[in-house]
Amino acid sequence: MNRTARPALGSFFFFSIAFSVATYFTFAAVQGDYGLFRRAEIDAESRTLQMQLDELNASVARMENLTQRLSDDYLDLDLLDEQARSVLGMIRSDEIVIR
Repeated sequence: MNRTARPALGSFFFFSIAFSVATYFTFAAVQGDYGLFRRAEIDAESRTLQMQLDELNASVARMENLTQRLSDDYLDLDLLDEQARSVLGMIRSDEIVIR
């Protein structure tokens, strides 16, 4: 009777340890520092940062365009007039101000 109980007990311990190890690695693969959930968070953060970078690049391109248009090599008179009137707070005689 003792002989039959021993192999069943050994296989029980083997399978319980194997199940525990498999459960641990499955949990780590899903919820760990390098798991699937963390990967999804990193992907979402990457998309958000890429959108912010695109907005900043568009803003920089706009500023570079305005700077180039006000440079000595290329002078946009309409932009110069708009900026001067904006800074000085003046209007032309044919304009109407609505407040």
